[in-house]
Amino acid sequence: MLVAEARLGLPVGRWQPTPLPNILESPSSRLMKRTYDTELREMLVRLKAEHRDLDAEIIALEVAGSVDVLTIKRLKKRKLALKDQMTAIEDQLFPDIIA
Repeated sequence: MLVAEARLGLPVGRWQPTPLPNILESPSSRLMKRTYDTELREMLVRLKAEHRDLDAEIIALEVAGSVDVLTIKRLKKRKLALKDQMTAIEDQLFPDIIA
């Protein structure tokens, strides 16, 4: 087989795989990651604002005392769902690296 490789002009000897380019290091992928991170940060800001608004609304309704308990429970459930979404986004942005 080595003789055939030499006749074809191929390097003779042990075959070494060509290293693959690191896809994550290409400029376009870094730009995509930066864009994705920016979108996640913007979504996180929106979710936090909605979470604060729901908190204020729940407090106002509890102080008023005239609102249905079921409405307050629904708002609290929505607030908890927002908190779960915020936690998931924060985990993507800031992974917990255990050394």
